[in-house]
Amino acid sequence: MRKEKNSVSVAINLATAVVFAAFVTVATIIFAVSIPATSGYFNIGETMIYVAALLFGPYVGAFAGGIGSAIADMLLAPVYAPGTFIVKSLEGAIVGILNRKMSMRASHSNWKIFTFSLGIIIGVSLAITGSFYYSGNVELYVGIPPPENPTLIGFIPVEFWYALGGVVAFLIVLMGFKVEPQFGSAILSVIVGGLEMVVGYFLYEQLILNTAALVEVPANIGQMLIGLIVALPIVKIVQRQLPQLKR
Repeated sequence: MRKEKNSVSVAINLATAVVFAAFVTVATIIFAVSIPATSGYFNIGETMIYVAALLFGPYVGAFAGGIGSAIADMLLAPVYAPGTFIVKSLEGAIVGILNRKMSMRASHSNWKIFTFSLGIIIGVSLAITGSFYYSGNVELYVGIPPPENPTLIGFIPVEFWYALGGVVAFLIVLMGFKVEPQFGSAILSVIVGGLEMVVGYFLYEQLILNTAALVEVPANIGQMLIGLIVALPIVKIVQRQLPQLKR
């Protein structure tokens, strides 16, 4: 009986991982925003990696991140695919492992202080990164494959990022104090996993591709932060509807 249950569990996890790998691929390809003035660029593929890892753990996170992102790169930028497979697999695994380990530790009062601190750090980082690298004229590309010309052209003022940073900081602090003190564990898990992604791409571009790797660092940090603030509400909504996913 136990073997049958384990087999069913493995099959469910594998099916979930495959589905989320497809989500990551589609999210990476179908929606991209470019800032020509600063060469800033981001997609929402990171968001789906974080959602997979936070909801279903390290194995699903690693599979979805590595396979899903690598397939997207094979279609868009094949030279990045090998590095992406390793970097994004590790990212998904790290987020999933840390989220499960840390959420069980420390007291509520300690988590409140920790979540408060992270809220301020995330808000300030988002305001700085966004205002420097994601402000000005923006080009939105939507489609599979992405069109050569932008689907929509707009403008993001610097003030938008200041306001967004303030709102994000406020909501994280409010969540930590009023709703869920351990909210900081998910945030820190994503930050650590995201920083692995930033460092991993820097090393791959610097050592393997011999490109100007340092230029991409702020863009990757921005992608991590945007992925974080989009993924966390999705995770909380899903967990509210399906509390069995809250581990």
